[in-house]
Amino acid sequence: MARPDKEAAVAELTERFRSSSAVVLTEYRGLTVEEMKTLRRSMAGNAQYSVVKNTLATIAAKEVGLDFLEEDLVGPTAIAFVNGEVVDAAKALRDFAKENPALVLKTGVMEGAKLSADDVKKLADLESREVLLAKTAGVLKAGMSKAAFAFAALPTQTVRTIDALRQKQEEAA
Repeated sequence: MARPDKEAAVAELTERFRSSSAVVLTEYRGLTVEEMKTLRRSMAGNAQYSVVKNTLATIAAKEVGLDFLEEDLVGPTAIAFVNGEVVDAAKALRDFAKENPALVLKTGVMEGAKLSADDVKKLADLESREVLLAKTAGVLKAGMSKAAFAFAALPTQTVRTIDALRQKQEEAA
């Protein structure tokens, strides 16, 4: 590559590192072009999957403070730059890797913290954001329902007690 082309590629990679909510490095050795297309389609909307030159990616990673990625930028490397749901992108990678053992998860970064391949798999095991929000709303609603029942029970119990006292007084009279 000519020098201006390399500088432009590094600038683009640097911007993608900065703008991504997470990054996952993979080794794609042994995958066909058709399999790569399938993987890209499965991550559409959540991540951009790109084959990168290791030296350029190393320079870009260092510019954004991700120096620790250098040790994993060896061999044929492709990077998933996640802009959507991290969990959905991790699931797409994990599921594709199960079907195609040639795809190897190397490492990742989320919010500046390094993730191992096992961490990426754990992310994939999480439920989606919508499901987690729905469960949280259900827990909150259940707590409010119990509180409403308790508050409604106090006046009802007081009325019953007063009614029982009135009946007892009428029987005694």
